[in-house]
Amino acid sequence: MKNITYLFLLLNCMACNNSHKEVRQPNILWISHEDLGPIYGAYGDDYANTPILDQLAEKSIRFTQVFSNAPICAPARSTLITGIYASSLGTQHLRSDIPVPEQMKILPEVMREAGYYTSNNVKTDYNFSFEGRWDESSKEAHWRNRPDGKPFFSVFNFMITHEGPTNALRPSDTSGLKNFHDPKKANLPPHLPDSPKMREIWAHMYDLLSVFDQQVGELLGQLEEDGLLDETIVFVFSDHGHGLPGHKRWLDNAGLQVPFLLHVPEKYKNLVGNIAAPESDRLVSFVDFAPTTLALAGVSVPEIMEGVNFLAEEERKYVFGYRDRADDVYEVSRSVFDGRHLYIRHFMPHLPYYQNALIFNKGGSYAEINRLREIGDLPEATRKMFTPKPVEILYDLKTDPLEQHNLANDPKFKNKIAELADKLDGWMIENRDTGLLSEGLMMQQASVNNASVYEVSRAYPEADFKVILNLAKMVGKIKDVSQVMPYLESEIDAVRFWGLVGIDAYEGEIDAIFSQLHGMLSDEAPAVAIKAAEILIKREENKLAYKVLGEMLLLADEVQVLQAAISVRQLGAKANPLIPLIKEEVFPKYSGDIWGRYRSWSYPMFIGMALDQAQINCGLDIPVKK
Repeated sequence: MKNITYLFLLLNCMACNNSHKEVRQPNILWISHEDLGPIYGAYGDDYANTPILDQLAEKSIRFTQVFSNAPICAPARSTLITGIYASSLGTQHLRSDIPVPEQMKILPEVMREAGYYTSNNVKTDYNFSFEGRWDESSKEAHWRNRPDGKPFFSVFNFMITHEGPTNALRPSDTSGLKNFHDPKKANLPPHLPDSPKMREIWAHMYDLLSVFDQQVGELLGQLEEDGLLDETIVFVFSDHGHGLPGHKRWLDNAGLQVPFLLHVPEKYKNLVGNIAAPESDRLVSFVDFAPTTLALAGVSVPEIMEGVNFLAEEERKYVFGYRDRADDVYEVSRSVFDGRHLYIRHFMPHLPYYQNALIFNKGGSYAEINRLREIGDLPEATRKMFTPKPVEILYDLKTDPLEQHNLANDPKFKNKIAELADKLDGWMIENRDTGLLSEGLMMQQASVNNASVYEVSRAYPEADFKVILNLAKMVGKIKDVSQVMPYLESEIDAVRFWGLVGIDAYEGEIDAIFSQLHGMLSDEAPAVAIKAAEILIKREENKLAYKVLGEMLLLADEVQVLQAAISVRQLGAKANPLIPLIKEEVFPKYSGDIWGRYRSWSYPMFIGMALDQAQINCGLDIPVKK
């Protein structure tokens, strides 16, 4: 690594050294890393050891109100690279293969058309194909591979801080460090149990951040070697919150807020003239990164992009978030933040965040929580992870930064809740939030119509979309099952689906609608038939419902099979009649070498995970990865 002190002396001297040079389009470098909230030393975290990032922050703009739009990787990265909300494209699930509009050009394509060389090293994970969209996307991708004289847009994604290394506690991951964080000095949040093991994991997470700090220094050193420090605008950021329970996968501030440093060389300071201070509290979210990068390059922003240039004079008033299927754990939750108050709405409140699924039965922090749960030694804040969620949450992050006090039922906040709920509704309707269509339905309709999911959702009249939204908002609030009965006869697939979700969440008797549910087992939409079968088995272990679920598990369409596999997992021990079919016919179709168990990282993996957990629920010993 080049001498970092010398590197930053260079940063200080750029104004005098370059005043005579012609100002050209800036190079733009994105340095992203995985699974960490804003815990650099520059953000006031005394526990962190990040000297390079802290020195960079001194010569950069440090943003304090920046958010991923999703608390997990693929939808976050889809949003980043497209400038379009993943919930608009249908790319909000982890992990998937979504048909996107043919005319859609993602950020590197637009930059390439403007004369930039584009390189990505190496992660994509956009939930759609990246082929042909970069000049180079590989482990060898680098701005150094560009033709002479071309400006570059380069992305480097560092994996060292991912939840995998964080929870694995491998000494080899931190072998290059001289100093390590003392677990005894760790300051754990209230939703994590304070045990020696959890402290060790927390300290290791900070050690991995120190490794990333060194990696940033190496990359900046390469810029210095190439004489490009004064020609390159640098973004440094994480993709979402920590890779620990209560952060990653959780749609709250801990899962969404990220660090973000923007270094702008002196010759390009006019491009950020609206920000006078070295620290900015502007509201920024990932959907804004692509439009802002284009603006910095002097390139027009495509109309399809939904983000804004966060460096423009007019500032955002709200940022939005979404959490949908992660692995084989289905969810539909949305959020809106106004700079102080975070409003969250759970459309499937009956499903806890921490479900009985393989992703929560693995090692590290999850194993520690499960161990402490078995002996009855979890704090209340952790125990809440295993219970149904409130339909609505309101946090005041100024007075409650650790998100421990839900103000949704406090009369003093009635107007604030109404304001934020209205903004969230308007955003979901305007952008035709595909989460309301459900994954199975949106993909079925895209296939039937030979269209993108984006186009499918926008084909819905606004009035129909409002009906779907209003019904989805009833889930968890239904007082009598008769409220739902009319919706089960709707011609709109998504209305029937959400009617069933409302019934699934309803804890009272549903005898009055059993005949309707039986009829829905033959619904033309597999997602609807699957949900009806799940409910009937939960309530009466219906033989025909078992037959329907078995047939759905044998479909050729992997998306529909995944929906069925998730429903089977949700049955617990009641899935037992399906186990022979799963073992003999279904699971072999999706088995392979990934984790020594699954065929691929996408639908087959999550189908396999759901079916493995279903077998475990029925008493089988399955050799899954911990």
